[in-house]
Amino acid sequence: MLLLRGRSFRSQSPIQRPLTQRTIARLHRGLTRTSVTLAFLGLGGWTAFETSDSFQHFVHAVRRCSIIGEAVICDVIDYKHTLQADFATEEEKLNAQSRCHKRSAERILEALKINGGHGIVQGQHISSVNLLPIEWTSTMKPLQDQCFPTPYEDVAALFKEETGQELEEVFSWFSREPIGVASLAQVHTAIDRNTGRKVAVKIQHPRLEEWAHIDMAATTVALAWVKRVFPEFEFSWLGEEVRTNLPLELNFLQEADNTSRVKANFADVKHTSLYIPEVLSATKRTLVMEFISGARVDDLDYLARHKIDRNQVSQELSRIFSTMVYLHGFFHADPHAGNLLIRPKPVRSRSPYNFEIALLDHGLYFDVDDELRINYAKLWLSLITPGGKEDRRKYAQLVANIGPDLYPIFESSITGRPGLEGTWEDAPEGVSARPRSMLELSTQSEEELERMRGAVLEREGLLVSVFSMLRVVPRAVLMLFKMNDLLRNLDAELKTTHDSTRVFLIVARYCSSAVWRDDCRGFFTRWRDLGASISLFTGLVRRWFAYHLIYDGLRIIEWEMDFVARYSVFMLARYLYSSV
Repeated sequence: MLLLRGRSFRSQSPIQRPLTQRTIARLHRGLTRTSVTLAFLGLGGWTAFETSDSFQHFVHAVRRCSIIGEAVICDVIDYKHTLQADFATEEEKLNAQSRCHKRSAERILEALKINGGHGIVQGQHISSVNLLPIEWTSTMKPLQDQCFPTPYEDVAALFKEETGQELEEVFSWFSREPIGVASLAQVHTAIDRNTGRKVAVKIQHPRLEEWAHIDMAATTVALAWVKRVFPEFEFSWLGEEVRTNLPLELNFLQEADNTSRVKANFADVKHTSLYIPEVLSATKRTLVMEFISGARVDDLDYLARHKIDRNQVSQELSRIFSTMVYLHGFFHADPHAGNLLIRPKPVRSRSPYNFEIALLDHGLYFDVDDELRINYAKLWLSLITPGGKEDRRKYAQLVANIGPDLYPIFESSITGRPGLEGTWEDAPEGVSARPRSMLELSTQSEEELERMRGAVLEREGLLVSVFSMLRVVPRAVLMLFKMNDLLRNLDAELKTTHDSTRVFLIVARYCSSAVWRDDCRGFFTRWRDLGASISLFTGLVRRWFAYHLIYDGLRIIEWEMDFVARYSVFMLARYLYSSV
């Protein structure tokens, strides 16, 4: 500021000085060049986007990665803030963590819904892992039905690209609207032009394979970043599952092979309600199969109209999947209700009941090697046997690399219960006296089970133990967890009236059969290698008696439970009739 003759003047800044004509012209030229440059860049970007598949791919890839990246970053910041905060009481801490779980799950849910396809698959997988906080699994549940159909024109184009033929050349009629839509594909009905046979045509959603590589890379980077910020929270198992499973599910030729293999496995099973639809033709992204008319296995109105016993349906599901796991070592890893159709028993069916269960979507199967299969069967038998505490921990180590510190979490993940007697050194608050074996488990409501699971998960440091367990457990065992959870959910959705331990008895009988068959194989192997001996034969006789003691004993208990269930239904019907 200048002081002159008692008056003060502010020195003029460059902006405040009057603009000369030269300055105005220079600014005008600069703005013109900038505008032209931006216009050319915009026009070039628009032209590249419209004409170049590679540039479109790049733009969409950046968009998809930024959507999931933003959600993950916000979640990490939210968790970091919540876990480092101080709370006056333990209740305040748990409530704050629960709200953080919910907020974080909702952010990821929105990101997965926007990206669709592979993102939906990830969310569905998260929703089926019951060991995760309930806020996460319940938030992801809607993704089980959150699938949008591909327009008919895109379906026709993909079919032509895959097969080299128009839909009209192969089918005399093709439904424009799908009868079912899943995260990776949708199914249409059609009439085969050559045979006149009604078929189901499964068509993969376009561009899934293209985005799969991008989404898997983005998932891997995001999970690695989470691990860097929170080393104790291990999510790499989720990325590994996706990287391994998704390419298999995207290849319908693999699904056709799985279908043939499981059909051959059950060819010698004389009495089973399982039906595998015939695959008529397949390419990598299309599958034409036999059409099956029926309803979802959990459609209670359909079951009632056709006089199908809900208890028998649940028990048959347990027998089918126990056969796969314990006897064949090759199992369907996604048995949710949408993949299981039920229909009245047709002529020449092998079903011992008045219904058949058609198993669909054979894209995701797992092999269980003989050693793992037998040890897993022995683990289940130890859970059935009172006082089998030491055997349970022994086989948990052999099956899943689980030590004493993680065993309680492992047992809960298998049984769906907080634990048997001797599982925990101290019972969590809210969990009373423990049963000695699975046979002593009482029927409980879903609310009671959720409260007990919550009491377990609220134990100090237990959530970290859950992630530690998910890191060390083999992939096939993780898929067995998922299969067990889905089957338990089906039993609940069927609103069965049998005792809650009924399906466990079926599992145990198949486990005992698996162990006995293995004993017989071992007997003949030792006979061939070492020759016959008295000890060899007496050992086989002892195992034979042990097998029948378990197998026949459990069968007697099953008969008793079935009689009680039928008698209870009869008495209820009689009471209702007399009160009318």
